[in-house]
This record gives sequence, C-alpha cells and structure tokens, in this order.
Amino acid sequence: MKKLFISFLLLLLPMVAGAATIIDGIAYNFNHDTHTAEVTSSGNYSGTIVIPSEVTNNDYYNVIFTVTSIGASAFSGCKGLTSITISNSVTSIGVSAFNGCTGLTSITIPNSVTSIEESVFYGCTGLTSVTIPNSVTSIGISAFACCTSLTSITIPNSVTSIEHDAFYGCTGLTSVTIPNSVTSIGVRAFDNTGWYNKQNNGFLYLDGWLLGYKGSRPIGEISIKEGTKGIAHLAFSGCTGLTSVTIPNSVTTIGEQAFLGCSDLTSITIPNSVTSIGASAFSGCTGLTSVTIPNSVTSIEGSVFYGCKGLTSVTIPNSVTSIGISAFQNCI
Repeated sequence: MKKLFISFLLLLLPMVAGAATIIDGIAYNFNHDTHTAEVTSSGNYSGTIVIPSEVTNNDYYNVIFTVTSIGASAFSGCKGLTSITISNSVTSIGVSAFNGCTGLTSITIPNSVTSIEESVFYGCTGLTSVTIPNSVTSIGISAFACCTSLTSITIPNSVTSIEHDAFYGCTGLTSVTIPNSVTSIGVRAFDNTGWYNKQNNGFLYLDGWLLGYKGSRPIGEISIKEGTKGIAHLAFSGCTGLTSVTIPNSVTTIGEQAFLGCSDLTSITIPNSVTSIGASAFSGCTGLTSVTIPNSVTSIEGSVFYGCKGLTSVTIPNSVTSIGISAFQNCI
C-alpha cells in the first residue's frame, strides 16, 4: 500500500510542478528539466515590477531557476502596471505580453532579447519611451500598434524586418530612424501615425522606403523618386490601373507582393541595383508581356511571376542560382 501511495505522488509531481507559483508577487511556470522559469499571468499586476534573473522555488526543494522568458499575455490588460524592469536573463517576450498596459510609460528591452513578438505592446497608450537593443533582429506584427504617446523611435541596425502594422495607429509618432539593415517593411507598418501626412506626389516615403500611396490608387505611368532604397511589402498591391513603373537605380529591394494583382501593368524596368525581389512580387500581373531580371539578382523567390498569363519573354541572367517554387507557374 505504501509503495502504491509513493507511486501515486510521483505521478502527481509533474502536475503540481506545472502549476503557476507566485513568488514575491510574480507568477511563474517552472521547467524542472532545464531549471528555467517563465513569467506568467497572475491577473492583478500593478505598480512597479522587477523581474529577477533567478528565483528560488521553495515548493520544489529550494531549487534555483533562471528566469528566461515572459509568457504570452503575461501582463496583458494590467492597466495599473506603471513600471517594469526586465533582467538580462530573459531571452524571449511572448505574444501580447504587455498588450493594453495603458499605465506603462517607458520600457527598456534587455539586450538578451532577439525579437519583439506580435502585439507585445499593442495599445500601450501611455508608453512614451522604448529602448530597442542591438540584439533585436525583427519587430513583429502590431508590436507597437496604437501606442499613441510614442513620439519617436530609433530602430537599431541589427533589425532586418519590420512586420505589417508594427507601428500602426501611433498618432504621436513624428520621428522614425530606420537603418540600412532593414530589408523588409510590412504593409501599414507606419500607417495612421504622426508622420503619415508627409507625402511626395501622393506617395508615402519613410527613410528611403516607398511604403505605398495616400488616397486614391495610382494609375497610368509612375516614377519612383531617386534615392529610394526599397519598395515595401504590398506597396502597390491591387493597383489595377497602374500601367508602367520606373524604378530608380537606388532601389535594392522589391518587397513581397509589392505589385501583386497589378493586372494592367505592361511595363516595368528592374535596375541593376536590385538584389532582392520578394515572393509574389509580380504575381497576377497579367498584362506583363516581358521582363528582364538584372544580373545583380541571385535568386528568384517563389511565385514571383505566378499567374502572369501575358508573359512571353523572360531574361534570366547567369547570376541567378535558384528559382523558387511556382515562380513562373500559370504564365501561359
């Protein structure tokens, strides 16, 4: 009987260990295999919170655990949270971790974190200051969307991608610094922000990136201004009245789906400065009859010219070493 009881307790142990434990006002989930801890939701965080690098679990033989992550939605909706200090032991901050923390005014992301996940600070309307470290390589979907008190943001040169809606609705944002390391900016990444009314002949530019257009869709022939370094993801998607585009020699990147569905587009010149053409960049451009890919391009991504049924002539240079799946599918 005693042996059966001990066996029963051993079976229960993983269940007990997996439950959240509150220590010094912070709830944790513990991984007993790796001796790591994740901050999780307690439902009532407020005031000032300091996340330590280590925590001792007295319920598990006083084992010391390293705090390595903040879980998804851990502080979501905690309007009374005013300040948080995150230790350098934390390497990941989960989706929507601080979503709706309207009382949070500033935050420093530790340089142990490599990515800012989806909706992490969405709706933090009191947030006036954010420090993004050089360790971060990507800023996720809606990461800072609707942070209406943010006035300026400096993106470090470690960042290579800014996902769609990343700063959408940041109405107070008037200053943005984007480094040359950024090779991809998603659709609406900076829409409805304080700089949104800045326009150049109806087009929206930001630090050398052509993000799209303001107001009615462009039609006919357009010329992208000199000095533009990249055309953003979905920049002209669905512009069916667009017939011709001139891209300057300064452009190095054409984003994914940049001209998706531009069915009236009959002419486009891709300059030798372009080294990257994103997936589905010209997909559905049924009016295109010929295209010349410059020798600066080394790979053709998937579905780039998918469904370009009018395409009869394609020049591919020797520099191209790979062609993605469905790159020219349905080009009949």
